[in-house]
Amino acid sequence: MAILLNSVSPIKNPSAEHPRKGYEFSPSNPNIHLSSLKKKGFSRVLATTQMSSISSTNDNNNIFTLPDWRSSKVDPRTRGYRLNDAFLYFEHMVGKGHKPEANHAAQLMFDLCKVNKLRKASRVMEMMVGSGLIPEVETFNFLVNELGKRGNVGQAMQLIEQMEGFGYLTDTATYNSLVRGLCLRGTLNQCLQYVKKLITRGLAPNAYTYAMLLEVAYKEQGANEAIRLLDGIIDRGGKPNLVSYNVLLTGLCREGRTNEAVQFFRSLPSKGFNPNGVSYNILLRSLCLEGRWEEAKVLLAEMVGEQRAPSVVTYNTLISSLAFHGKIGHALEVLDEMYKGEFEPTAASYNPIISRLAKERKVDDVVKCLDQMIHRQCEPSDGTYNAIAVLCEEGMVREAFSIIRSFGERQNFFIHDFYKSVIKALCRKGNTYPAFQLLYEMTDSGFSPNSYTYSTLMRGLCSEGMWNVAMEIFKILEESGYRHDLDNFNTLLLGLCKCHRTDLALEVYETMIKKGFMPNETTYTILVGGIIHEEEKELAVVVLKELSLRRVMSRRTLDRLVIQYELEK
Repeated sequence: MAILLNSVSPIKNPSAEHPRKGYEFSPSNPNIHLSSLKKKGFSRVLATTQMSSISSTNDNNNIFTLPDWRSSKVDPRTRGYRLNDAFLYFEHMVGKGHKPEANHAAQLMFDLCKVNKLRKASRVMEMMVGSGLIPEVETFNFLVNELGKRGNVGQAMQLIEQMEGFGYLTDTATYNSLVRGLCLRGTLNQCLQYVKKLITRGLAPNAYTYAMLLEVAYKEQGANEAIRLLDGIIDRGGKPNLVSYNVLLTGLCREGRTNEAVQFFRSLPSKGFNPNGVSYNILLRSLCLEGRWEEAKVLLAEMVGEQRAPSVVTYNTLISSLAFHGKIGHALEVLDEMYKGEFEPTAASYNPIISRLAKERKVDDVVKCLDQMIHRQCEPSDGTYNAIAVLCEEGMVREAFSIIRSFGERQNFFIHDFYKSVIKALCRKGNTYPAFQLLYEMTDSGFSPNSYTYSTLMRGLCSEGMWNVAMEIFKILEESGYRHDLDNFNTLLLGLCKCHRTDLALEVYETMIKKGFMPNETTYTILVGGIIHEEEKELAVVVLKELSLRRVMSRRTLDRLVIQYELEK
């Protein structure tokens, strides 16, 4: 631990965001202080000079508009760069004292969320308010929801606290986004404690709050515990809706208790609810996966009427189950039926078929299926690349790479960016080993992996619990002449901390310092989070205070950690 504190050096040119006195864990000022604009290099200068010629500023009321990064004329391959340029221009203009046009600012925030640029999206919200613009409540709730959905609970909590300081009224729907984030990252006990805390503030949980608690209950402690929790909620006057019962139905099906699930499904009317399309799809999937086709047919015959009519999910469930059982012909018939009917197939409709064909080593049929996707203008998804990668499991790595390369070329993707996306897609779905196999073929064909690619692979290994392999590969890369950068180190540190190996993370941190790398705020945030996850909150508080005294962590980040982990002030 000493190395963590002795190695830090103060942030150069601290702004108002970095107080000169030690951090005393006092309540934060609700006002947002925007730090002074600094030069950010060629990208920012280029964005400013290019955009100023195509955007407009109303000198009368100081309102500016953003360039159109969403136009259909924009090359899809460069849309991401244009979005980033729009953000840089937005930041530049607000820094100059101009006020953004409300709809443009909101759209920028929405689009940043879509590509998972949540820090930038939050920054847009802060700058909107800081410039005197009052965003719509729906815009604010959307951002909080996106943060919660992706597990960025601390950031969402901090945003809510700041917006409440500006007079925004938060409601149960807003806080449900935080509960959702906790359910994704925390334990059932943590979620229940947080809901109790909200109740003391006068916020009443609703049916969707209950549904989220029930979901984390069955995932963590089983369906029986979730059923007991629902009984307790009802006993205390809670009023769950059909969503809560659908969650329990899902829990029973995922535990393979299909017969009990059927009984539970049939008992819903006695509880005051008629099954809807979601209820039918949940049970249908379980019956089909078990090959209980006759019962599935009975269920399908019941799916009539507005509330229980078949949907895209119903068709995809049938396709997935048929493909799982090797009934590819029948799966293709269902797919054709979708095209003839009112539903448009998606990548999720094709992926199970491609996966099964790959499992059966039918390379030509995989290619034909992909050709049909392209011909029918069906956009591939991460699942598509994972389906193709099943060929790797069958010892057909070169064939898988050939298909992926051809697919990228035909779609006119930037091949370097496309390969990075494929590696990321595989690692995110727990297919890190096939990702390594394909990476070998990619590099053999001229692809040069960069820091981002290596970080993606290490993140994938750690998420699959193979932290020891991640450390070994980290070492091998170094011995082969590759020079890791700070992002690589931070990725490994985060992976180790998430695997509850903070002890090893601190050793890696020490090695990083010895090699001359200067840790950044993200590094310290990761390590403090790791210490807290090892149930050493008191130690974490000591470390945070010391980091504050040395001015290596901004007040904003300190506040966020205090809120997120409920540290003593």
